[in-house]
Amino acid sequence: MLKIIQLFLLIITIIPLILAQEGISEKAIYGEKMLLRNQMVQLETANAMNDLYNFKFESATTQFLWFKDKYPTHPLPYFLLGLTEWWKIMPNGDITKYDKKFIAYMDSSLIFAHNLYKEDKDNSEASFFLSAAYAFKARLHAERGHWTRAMNNTRSALSYMRLSEKKNEEVINPELMFGEGLYNYYSVWLPANYPLVRPIMAFFKKGDKNKGLELIKKTANNAYYTRQEALYFLVRIYRYEEEKPALALPIAASLYQSYPDNAYFQRMYASLLFSLGNFYELEIVSKSIMDKIKLEYAGYEEVSGRYASYYLGLAHQNRGQINDAEIYYKQTLAFAEKLKVFDSFYYLSALRELGRFAHTRKDYKSAKYYFAKLKKYGSKKNGTKEAKERLKEYRRYKDD
Repeated sequence: MLKIIQLFLLIITIIPLILAQEGISEKAIYGEKMLLRNQMVQLETANAMNDLYNFKFESATTQFLWFKDKYPTHPLPYFLLGLTEWWKIMPNGDITKYDKKFIAYMDSSLIFAHNLYKEDKDNSEASFFLSAAYAFKARLHAERGHWTRAMNNTRSALSYMRLSEKKNEEVINPELMFGEGLYNYYSVWLPANYPLVRPIMAFFKKGDKNKGLELIKKTANNAYYTRQEALYFLVRIYRYEEEKPALALPIAASLYQSYPDNAYFQRMYASLLFSLGNFYELEIVSKSIMDKIKLEYAGYEEVSGRYASYYLGLAHQNRGQINDAEIYYKQTLAFAEKLKVFDSFYYLSALRELGRFAHTRKDYKSAKYYFAKLKKYGSKKNGTKEAKERLKEYRRYKDD
């Protein structure tokens, strides 16, 4: 049920990006209060946006604060400052120290968006920021298990949502095309895969999954503010929803190459390399992750370490370098135990391999330790049968 609620909130987060084209005048699109399509504004924010996605948060924040001073009554700079805090949360959703700033910036964006909306209810940017800021708040509250707050913010986001009825894609801003594409895709995919969502989606217009995917691709090629988000969603869709990881890999590689210090993008790329068996590149990328953890790069923490150390352990094991493999597998355990994540594939697989290594060299005391943990936290799929058999066997041996 938790997974379904999170998926629903994902839809609510992306729906606000679909703004009504019907009834929006040329003045409303190009007027002085409209910043999303203003090329000078894009130039002013270019370096900051690059720094944001490359996890240079201090530099991005400094530039966005300057932008706020220039446009103190517009919701955009506050939204971008909030987005910066959001990406600090992304690599490890359990870290809560960025929550207050994130909420504060989104609330500020809402205040100024409400002011724009009061002046002109046809102001598409006002609707965008009202819907998007409420939706991002809903996602964070859902992550934290604050379900009442999540649903209240969801209702607020929905109240400002307006779906486009026009079919002429030529007039759609690429930033808005992204939301149109996501809605078309997920409004079909979600109810098809999660029946409990169907009553909710019945209130919305019917989507077109193929059209949605094409619009997301167009956004990735043409948009400014949402290009990186579109690329990220293409990776997600191809890997998980479409189950075509080979199509996701080159996009993930491009994101990593463009933003090499983005812990989330690098980890995503490494995971795809692992799933597709590209172990040569995987080892290089994993070493880079471990180096950045040691150097305390922003976003490079235990979650990334759990992935990378396991991949490096496997690489050394495949070459018969068991001592080195053990070192990395033990690091996998340390990262996972610090996170208190005991049911993950990486943790359980590392336990199994360490138990096997110890058994092979007849270190039954160590083997018993690893297999006991595997029995406690694992499943049949992850080796509990093997663990039970080994533990039964060790009853015949002394601990020494």
